Amino acid sequence: MESIKIKKATEQDIDRLQLIGKQTFAETFSSENSEENMREYLEKEFSIEKLKSELTDENSEFYFAKLDNETIGYLKINIGQSQTEIKGTNSLEIERIYVLREFYGKKVGQILYYKAIEIAKGNNVDYVWLGVWEQNLRAIRFYEKNGFVEFNKHVFVLGEDEQTDIMMKLKLN
Repeated sequence: MESIKIKKATEQDIDRLQLIGKQTFAETFSSENSEENMREYLEKEFSIEKLKSELTDENSEFYFAKLDNETIGYLKINIGQSQTEIKGTNSLEIERIYVLREFYGKKVGQILYYKAIEIAKGNNVDYVWLGVWEQNLRAIRFYEKNGFVEFNKHVFVLGEDEQTDIMMKLKLN
């Protein structure tokens, strides 16, 4: 088996990004959410217009995890004013790390995570932060294993449903 490669996404990758984004989000959360809320969220958050504006934002970056030329996961990071909540210049937000379910347990998420940390260190930020759904215990354990600690909570709206995200951070400096 070939090794997993990380490739920065560009505007030319918008269709692939939309596909992997919708597929991984649906695989991760469909069983715990209504079909209607999922459909509304996926159409809004992964619309071509929204993805295009995110891909052209100089403070946001997407990276694909690729295996044998197949996209199997992706990472989205934000710095500066593009962070969804904490707008401090000394932090980096991991907005998304998603992996196709069939590749769970194969260290794909860890490889994408290491890429985010590499970028954070390259930007000389003090800490990395993220929000994770309180019911996504698998992800919470992953981030705790990587040294993240809870520091707050915030509301995440999925369709009509208000959910609680745990905000976690990792101090780098």
